[in-house]
Amino acid sequence: MHTNSRAYKMNKNHLYKVFMGIVSAGFLASCAQQSNPSSDEDNIVYSVESPAITIEFNKQLYSRISANIHGGQTKLDEFQPSEYVVTHDGKRITEFTFTDKKTSDINNELGQGTQVAISGISAEGLTKTTVVSTYQRYPTMAFYEVSYTNTGADNIKVTKWVNNHYALIPEDSTSDSQPAYWSYQGASYEDRRDWVTPITKGYSQQNYMGMNASDYGGGTAIVDLWRKDIGLAVGHVETSPKLVSLPLNYPQDQAAATIQIELEKNTELKTGDSLKTVQTFVNVHHKDYYATLKNYRNVMADKGLKMADIPDSAYDPIWCAWGYDRNFDVNEVLGTLEKAKEMGLEWAVLDDGWQTAEGDWYLDRKKFPNGDKDMQVFVSKINQSGLKAKLWWAPLAVDPGTDLLHDHSDMLLLDENGAVQDVTWWNSFYLCPAYKGTIEYSKALVRKMIGEWGYEGLKIDGQHLNGVAPCYNPAHNHAYPEESVEKLAEFWEEIIKTAQEINPEAVVEICPCGTSYAFHNLPYMNQTVSSDPLSSWQVRHKGKTLKGLMGDSSPYYGDHVELSDNANDFASSVGIGGIVGTKFTMPSSTGAAAEFALNEDKEKVWAKWIDIYKTKMLPKGIYLGELYDIGFDLPETHAIQKDDRMYYAFYAKDWNGEVELRGLQKGKYQIKDYVNNLVLDTAVGPVAKLETNFKGYLLLELIPMTGE
Repeated sequence: MHTNSRAYKMNKNHLYKVFMGIVSAGFLASCAQQSNPSSDEDNIVYSVESPAITIEFNKQLYSRISANIHGGQTKLDEFQPSEYVVTHDGKRITEFTFTDKKTSDINNELGQGTQVAISGISAEGLTKTTVVSTYQRYPTMAFYEVSYTNTGADNIKVTKWVNNHYALIPEDSTSDSQPAYWSYQGASYEDRRDWVTPITKGYSQQNYMGMNASDYGGGTAIVDLWRKDIGLAVGHVETSPKLVSLPLNYPQDQAAATIQIELEKNTELKTGDSLKTVQTFVNVHHKDYYATLKNYRNVMADKGLKMADIPDSAYDPIWCAWGYDRNFDVNEVLGTLEKAKEMGLEWAVLDDGWQTAEGDWYLDRKKFPNGDKDMQVFVSKINQSGLKAKLWWAPLAVDPGTDLLHDHSDMLLLDENGAVQDVTWWNSFYLCPAYKGTIEYSKALVRKMIGEWGYEGLKIDGQHLNGVAPCYNPAHNHAYPEESVEKLAEFWEEIIKTAQEINPEAVVEICPCGTSYAFHNLPYMNQTVSSDPLSSWQVRHKGKTLKGLMGDSSPYYGDHVELSDNANDFASSVGIGGIVGTKFTMPSSTGAAAEFALNEDKEKVWAKWIDIYKTKMLPKGIYLGELYDIGFDLPETHAIQKDDRMYYAFYAKDWNGEVELRGLQKGKYQIKDYVNNLVLDTAVGPVAKLETNFKGYLLLELIPMTGE
């Protein structure tokens, strides 16, 4: 997806000193029936103890969390009604009188651990059993499965369940110069908002994992909230997407911010009937959200969701023909290849506009008059220029008036009223990804693009690809409407498998156009992209996020540099270990393409940064995401280890002062500004400081000084 020039009709074991502030009356009111914070500790019926996290349950089965990080135990909140249900009349059933607990040792895909089942019964006759599991492999995490059984005489109509409702009280040293908290929130929104953001009074975001607009939805079911000293995250670890919400709220009249995970669904529990939540988790950490994402990625890998193997070509820098827009001339594109290769680029991407319509995917005969033959020749010329060819594609969309819509309306995703679901950007309709017809049709297209035409990669594009709505099309015989939601990842699995059956080195990039990536889709792509960033800040925090979710050395493409601040911020991609790319056009370009035309000065800058990228190749290094807090550490800092060298990237509008170089080995290093090839100073590990000033960015390479 592109946001410019497109004219479519229709985005461990450390302990802290004990800290606990007094919770305001407003906050107490927000947690109806909450236990008195001054209650006798004898009220505690059980404590789940793990090296880094303690969870205490009281006689009402409220709970509170403490983090055992950095030399002391820190209570993050007071007792909360952390797991409960809401009935059809809006009543929250939060108090469950403790009845029983059972503990056992466990050993499963997450390793060895301990499990406790804590039960209680409400005044309404609803029995709750909260099963909490902790594992040696994941000392900062606890996993929850909660069930409710109606043991009373009357039916109970449940409309929502809530797990892991916690408050995180602000740090006592919070100042006016910095926010109380920062957060990562994995939901997708049409305005393509930041995934990482400061949290101040009055903030609220629902973080629904379904559709938040007609064609904007899905995401990663995690919300992470952190103070300068400690953080707390919740989410779910089901191996398929679930239509949960993860609201984060910090009302004006509340003393602390709250997070939780919930699911709204009408369920009538007759006597003996049970309701079970999805498996959720809580994670505590120091510094920012990266540790949560890394833990989550590893847990999901243990559960079978492993990231794809990465071919070397996924790291190669990219030229994209999108600078010529969808009305490109084939000869213009071909005429740019020599310059792209000369500048050190390795991929040439044919973008949107080669097709007659979304859905049909016929070649535009004005551009390719001889059809398949012309496209094969086109790809051959890209290869002859020394570049690899990648093709733009937007599956799961079908335009009105297409043959596909006429002949295969059975593929459509329909709502409960039988209406189509709109893909607004293209004035198109959704195809159901869980329908066999859609799957086979899409696989056949991949065989044509990779097998017949000869493309070596796919640029799969569109915000609608990140998530879909429940499908009610009777032709599909879904077991339940949410099957379309839960099986979207399986669609992507079929796509990458088909491509790699033809070419094992095929690169599959999925660009969800500014939306927060749906984690369950990530194992089925071997390149991610910042996807139409609205700022360089987005390039950088999306990069950190995707390194956390996919792996410390995963190939993350910063997207066309023309989408960054000042349309030339290569430093934001290079510094964080992102792949560089551009959509420049030739100097003679006119019309819309003239905006991206090279000139002599521009070419020098572009060539310099591409060379720096290829020389350092930082994406293949190890992104050290837990060294710096992207929110609270100033200036904003990123670190990468590659071989025996350390690389640091600092970003600030105007910085004059000290920067800290963390993560060094013992010994002496030369400090080099590798962009300007200047030796600045020396440093001695494991932690060093450098007095410096810069505007925008400072990229450093620390080189071990052997024998000194």
